[in-house]
Amino acid sequence: MSGESNGAFRRRVERAAELRALRISGMTVQEEEELAAAEAKERDLRAKFDDAARAEYLIRDAMAQGKFDHLKYAGKPIPGLGDTYDPDWWVKGLIERENLGGIGPQAILLRTEDAGLDARIDELHSEKQVRELLDDFNARIVNARRQLQGGPPVVTKTRDVEAELRRWRERRAALAAAVADREAVQEPEVSRRWWRRIRSGS
Repeated sequence: MSGESNGAFRRRVERAAELRALRISGMTVQEEEELAAAEAKERDLRAKFDDAARAEYLIRDAMAQGKFDHLKYAGKPIPGLGDTYDPDWWVKGLIERENLGGIGPQAILLRTEDAGLDARIDELHSEKQVRELLDDFNARIVNARRQLQGGPPVVTKTRDVEAELRRWRERRAALAAAVADREAVQEPEVSRRWWRRIRSGS
């Protein structure tokens, strides 16, 4: 079968399938022709308008439906608009949006880690863990200073391990004292409730 006769056969099969679907749906051939004519008219109408006019129509239609009513920055300035052009704006935006850590120049990563290091130290339970964390942090600062890979200079200072251990012990002692004071205040109330239950016989 040649390519041309194959195409004609395919069109006849498709038309037969359409007619069968029309019979099943209950639509007559005349109704189907009217529907096809309406679709062709709509296609011609769409072809008359260029992309800009079509986009303008779609925007006006969306505004009429209220799709722009509750946008995130409605009535507010768009962040970053009007700043000087930064070729890496999308990377910085991705890092901020996705809260990605460990990406960026070593100097900035170490500075960020240094800002939150006290909180990380306070979560540890032994002097050995604190010492290991500080030794690792100091070693990474020294390595970053040795490598000349460009980027901002490493200005983060190393931490004195013994001084940090002393501060960690002081913070733990202060926290333990605060917890003990709070429990001492709550304990009489608990014992009073307990005595009330015994007296009432419940």
